Amino acid sequence: MIDLTLPEEHEALRKTVQEFAREEVAPVIGDFYEREEFPYEIVAKMGAMGLFGLPIGEEYGGMGGDYFALCLALEELARVDSSVAITLEAGVSLGAMPLYRFGSDEQKQRWLPALAAGERLGAFGLTEPGGGSDAGATRTTARLDGDEWVINGSKAFITNSGTDITSHVTVTAVTGVRDNGRKEISAIIVPSGTPGFTVAKKYSKVGWNASDTHELAFSDARVPAVNTLGERGRGYAQFLSTLDEGRVAIAALSVGLAQGCVDESLKYVREREAFGRKIGEYQAIQFKIADMETRVHTARLAYYAAAAKMLRGQPFKREAAIAKLVASNAAMDNSREATQIHGGYGFMNDFPVGRFYRDAKILEIGEGTSEVQRMLIARELGLV
Repeated sequence: MIDLTLPEEHEALRKTVQEFAREEVAPVIGDFYEREEFPYEIVAKMGAMGLFGLPIGEEYGGMGGDYFALCLALEELARVDSSVAITLEAGVSLGAMPLYRFGSDEQKQRWLPALAAGERLGAFGLTEPGGGSDAGATRTTARLDGDEWVINGSKAFITNSGTDITSHVTVTAVTGVRDNGRKEISAIIVPSGTPGFTVAKKYSKVGWNASDTHELAFSDARVPAVNTLGERGRGYAQFLSTLDEGRVAIAALSVGLAQGCVDESLKYVREREAFGRKIGEYQAIQFKIADMETRVHTARLAYYAAAAKMLRGQPFKREAAIAKLVASNAAMDNSREATQIHGGYGFMNDFPVGRFYRDAKILEIGEGTSEVQRMLIARELGLV
């Protein structure tokens, strides 16, 4: 029989992050959200807890844990706020993990200790203004000039790219043309402050308002050729692998948001009265919450299954796509129902469910849209 009981160390981590989220994040994050302000103090506390180093080896300043530990932390953070959760998710799975998976020892020694400590944040530059889901249509270019890459182009919707503690952005760029005529795409580490590397004004977003997101521009930005991440020409394959892991993490974050909707709805229906009764006594409300809890349970099982295959070193692309699709749908559906249960108060920013509703939609878009997940699932079934 499958035992879904969390190992002792994972359960201890989950409880620790749950307590931190409820006591340190929940009371203050609404103000950060409304001011569209990045919560540096919260990030620093998460760094001190070791959350940014959870899946990174101790030799590089990490906690020596596994990726599932990161997923559990993301779920608990997202139960109270997704801006904080996505800052951690992007900082680890997109900022640090490409270096940890593909970097040279010199690159790891240079970048990872500060990233694992949460003292610095890394970013992942894949999406382009005209590309969207078509990540292979990269237009950003990098040409070698002596022992330097000269980079030109732009990237869009890049998380953690413009904070005061951002150390670098790893970008994909076309570095040549293969014999078959296809683009050669490489991954290159671009340090913050590099001349010719410009971070545009932060986006005005529907949700994730306490997270950092920018468009980036490169105009003859020069970086040493040794900043190539891994093997030249393997950048696209590296980031496809990174995205598979990231989808499990986004699924965990989505489950957290969906669970938070259940938490807030249960609290509200036990207090709110209508027509002389607590609204939780009405079957219509009970059924809504029962459906919400069912979605959470199903989505959690999906990301647990994907994480289990990942940790065993087995192919998990299909499971990651399923988990991301199911969990993001659960988050969107639960946030809509939670807002409906709260009625007019659900439309007010004073109540967390309004924030959850605004945050949920991007989960069906970021790190692969729901349509892309269906495409991947169909491909894994041999239909494409």
